Amino acid sequence: MGSCKKYLFAWFNFFMVLMAMVATAKRIMRHGNIGIKVDGPWEDAHATFYGDMSGSETMQGACGYGDLIKQGYGLETAALSTALFNNGSTCGACFEIICVNDPQWCIKGAGSIKITATNFCPPNYSKPNENWCNPPLKHFDLSMPMFVKLAPMKAGIIPVNFRRTPCTKQGGVKFEVKGNPYWIMVLVYNVGGVGDVSAVRIKGEKTDWLPMSRNWGQNWNIGTPLVGQSLSFQVTTSDGKMLQLDNVAPANWQFGQNFEGRSNF
Repeated sequence: MGSCKKYLFAWFNFFMVLMAMVATAKRIMRHGNIGIKVDGPWEDAHATFYGDMSGSETMQGACGYGDLIKQGYGLETAALSTALFNNGSTCGACFEIICVNDPQWCIKGAGSIKITATNFCPPNYSKPNENWCNPPLKHFDLSMPMFVKLAPMKAGIIPVNFRRTPCTKQGGVKFEVKGNPYWIMVLVYNVGGVGDVSAVRIKGEKTDWLPMSRNWGQNWNIGTPLVGQSLSFQVTTSDGKMLQLDNVAPANWQFGQNFEGRSNF
């Protein structure tokens, strides 16, 4: 009788472990790596704005995207403080932001905005206070068109809640190829899903898959000559999902050209 109880107890433990593994797998399938909390709990931060309503000052940011209008990001963007920027690894991530706890400035019924991280708000250690982008503060320096959706311009700075949200992009993942015959740098942009790329591998038609290194922002480089070969890419985002895009660039590709994969996250 005792051995039977032990047998049943062992099977019960196995069943509970199996159910926990299934639940975890379902969460990962739905949201990716559970460390990336897409649509998770709200966190506290503050928001300001930079530039004017044209958004011209938001172009050519620290993520390397360049012309945000042409590249599909528009003016729905923000520069992140050091605590959020993570040395550029958060570039491309999308956030939902709402104005909170400031009835004087929060526009009633404004709802939330969704932005993509495209720039860096650098710390300023020269002032004794109001250094909103200094670590460990979490701060969003929004484009002016996005800020005024939450509060009037004269508010200057507002308290906000934020959370990661899925990025919705049109078309496939895109690549801009730069460099020289001996050194290639690729900007990876228009990335859906969680948006921020954590690893890139490249393959010429005559090579195996080769890992690229993050140069800055979402620019990835490699010192292998690949001129004259068609290029394929494996792109991995911060939730661990990997997308393989074969023959993105034809063998006669040129530096400075942009190419689009056939799919997205």
